[in-house]
Amino acid sequence: MAYSLFADAVVLAHFGFILFVVFGGLAVIRWRRLVWLHLPTVCWAAVLEFQGLICPLTPLENWLRSQAGGDAYPTGFIEHYLLPIIYPAGLTADVQFALGAGVLVINGVVYALAIYRWRRPSGPEAGR
Repeated sequence: MAYSLFADAVVLAHFGFILFVVFGGLAVIRWRRLVWLHLPTVCWAAVLEFQGLICPLTPLENWLRSQAGGDAYPTGFIEHYLLPIIYPAGLTADVQFALGAGVLVINGVVYALAIYRWRRPSGPEAGR
C-alpha cells in the first residue's frame, strides 16, 4: 500500500514539474527570484526531450509500482499519462522534439514579457 501511495506521489510530483516547466515563467513575472529555479528546469526538460531520454522519475515510479505488486509501464511519463490525452498516437522522435521546442518557445515568449515588465518604469516616475 505504501509503495502505491509513493508511486502516486511521484506521478503528482512529475506532473507538477511539467506544469512548472511550461507555466512557471508566468510566476517568474511576479516573483523574479524564481527564475533561478525555473530556468534550470526548462533546460533539463528541453534536454530530455531533444535527446529522447526518459525522466528519472519514470523508472522510480515504475519501481514503486512493481514493489506494490502493480504493473510498470514500458514508456515514459509523457507517453503513458499525457500523450493519450493530447496526442492519440505514440510518442515519436518528431513529437518529442516538438514538445521540447514548444517548451522553449512558450518560455521564450513569457521571459520576453517578464523582461519587458521588469525594465518598464513603475511608480511616480513612470508617467513622466
